Amino acid sequence: MKKLLLATFITFLFLTSCKSTNCNKLCTTEPQPFLFELVDKSTGENVFTNNTYESRYIKIINLDDESRVNFSFLDEDDYNILMISSIGWQTEIINCSIKIDNNEIFTLYVDADRLSEDCCSYTKYNEIKIDNTGYTYNQENGIYTILIE
Repeated sequence: MKKLLLATFITFLFLTSCKSTNCNKLCTTEPQPFLFELVDKSTGENVFTNNTYESRYIKIINLDDESRVNFSFLDEDDYNILMISSIGWQTEIINCSIKIDNNEIFTLYVDADRLSEDCCSYTKYNEIKIDNTGYTYNQENGIYTILIE
């Protein structure tokens, strides 16, 4: 009898101590990467496709601590796009300089919040600023076209 009472008491404690999240599954949405095509302002040509610049000379520097920001360069079939996918995985403010051959091409400021709602995490971009250059943004493909003089 004592064993039955003890087993019932332990089961009761176990069941009342568990918290339900009411989630069937947890999900994570990756932050949208920043995609940049750098084009000559007068000709509209991609400056990597026309060999004005070489991708190996690209540097992205965090202006707050002088650290390097990770990026990728997509260069398949003359599709020469700079991609920064390291921003937005956490709540953060990033202020960085994109340089080629030690010349600053533009600066990028991002204020990102990493949020969780309905068992899913996602990134909300509060502010995105591109300075020191002209640019356009294509909402359909998510590419910023940076105009280089």
